[in-house]
Amino acid sequence: MNLEQRLKNFNETLLAEKVQLKYEAMAENAFRFFRGTCHLFYEDLAAAEPLPLSPLAWICGDLHIENFGSYKGDNKLVYFDLNDFDEALLAPASYETVRMVTSIFIAFDTLNIEPEKALKMAHLYMKTYSATLAKGKAISIEPRIAKGIVCDFLKSAEQSTYKELLKKRTVSKKKSIMLSLEDERHFKLDKDLKHELKAHINEWVKTSSDGPYNYEVVSAVFRLAGTGSVGVKRYLFLLKSTNTKNHYLLLDMKEARPSSLQPYVPTQQLHWDNEAARVIGIQQRLQSTPTALLSTTVFRGDAFIIQELQPVKDTIKFKLLKDYRDMYQVIDDMAALTASAQLRSGGMQGSGTIDDLMSFGLDTNWQDAVIAYAQRYAATTKTCYKTFKRDFKAGKYQ
Repeated sequence: MNLEQRLKNFNETLLAEKVQLKYEAMAENAFRFFRGTCHLFYEDLAAAEPLPLSPLAWICGDLHIENFGSYKGDNKLVYFDLNDFDEALLAPASYETVRMVTSIFIAFDTLNIEPEKALKMAHLYMKTYSATLAKGKAISIEPRIAKGIVCDFLKSAEQSTYKELLKKRTVSKKKSIMLSLEDERHFKLDKDLKHELKAHINEWVKTSSDGPYNYEVVSAVFRLAGTGSVGVKRYLFLLKSTNTKNHYLLLDMKEARPSSLQPYVPTQQLHWDNEAARVIGIQQRLQSTPTALLSTTVFRGDAFIIQELQPVKDTIKFKLLKDYRDMYQVIDDMAALTASAQLRSGGMQGSGTIDDLMSFGLDTNWQDAVIAYAQRYAATTKTCYKTFKRDFKAGKYQ
């Protein structure tokens, strides 16, 4: 099956009018293409010569350098950690590292940074990941202990306010505020769907133990975000407090779909109530502190993840990292956080024990195989991207 057919087959169940926007995002550069084709990565990995054996671990599944960022935990503190769990499941621990290292090679190439520097960063990531596993103790990163650009990033996030977020996302209308349709990420909803969604969230606020108290929906739009998730059903709600004047809350409601790597992982998976329960269940295992207002709901038969759209939630954009020392610190932190997430969930319902993970970290013989595969697959991705971009320009993805 050629590349065009593989992409179209995977995306055919997404919202047709939004898939074109996904293809446009993927055409931007090889790194965006890589972000939008997680399914290709694992399909190809399953067909390749097996990586060295590694313990099973709970993994985020789509780990790359832009899937780390800031968020506010339910303890009101700001953290830097893994922040995307749509593809999360139980799989060999090395699957997490090989996708992450591949992203390093692709990102550095996209930024025209020398291959030698990319290779050094790949070795740094593997070294720190293994050393953290070997210690057997998970770490967390918050402003008081963060270093370098991550420290600056978190301190900046701490200072972000809801007022600033609302200013970006809303417009004033007849002495009230509404979600803005001028925002390129916001789209108008069908009238009946909008009415049904608002009623659904109002009921969720009243009945869910995870929801905020004394709020009601005043505005709703379709929301576009990310790359791989463009095309799923996703909505943004503006809620207003019913007992505190001029106090608002933004809620994101995102459709949860099956993990794109599940068909290629032979491991027996847990039985979750639905896909949204899988996503937040694994997220709560991997993050040092769960994000605030994290919940699930079922709307029109589809499972959705609900979470607060926070002013402090942001992702480090790798193209903004110009200084090599900044990159070194960020990659080092990302490696420690990857290992920490696996340690934190070690021994839970099928994953390797802490002892298993520590032994894996002490044995470094498998690292070269992961780096070599990542290098090869980065080159494969670059070739696929060129083919995709040519076909996209020729109108084959219209």
